[in-house]
Amino acid sequence: MVKRLKYVALSALVLPGLGQLCLGRRVKGGVMILLDNVFILAALYTALRSIGKLLEAGRGGPLDPEQVLAGVRADAPWAVWLLVGFLLLWVYGVVDAALDNGSGNN
Repeated sequence: MVKRLKYVALSALVLPGLGQLCLGRRVKGGVMILLDNVFILAALYTALRSIGKLLEAGRGGPLDPEQVLAGVRADAPWAVWLLVGFLLLWVYGVVDAALDNGSGNN
């Protein structure tokens, strides 16, 4: 029971997929960690692209406020979907680590 709580805590608090790795599910844990990184990096890229548009307009760049707002609004749905995907993967990792009995390998 204590080990199960440790695996759930690893997946919930550190990184989704670590609990699966500790349970011996190397492929599942590795894929989950890879997907976590893809979701986080893609969302970060989208956010930084929007911030770049705001900074360029703030320095007196060629963009007017309407163009900046349109660009940020165009990026917003992508950021939301990426963060929702990360959240779903996180919830799956926690629930899977809690319910997996750890008997057997991939």
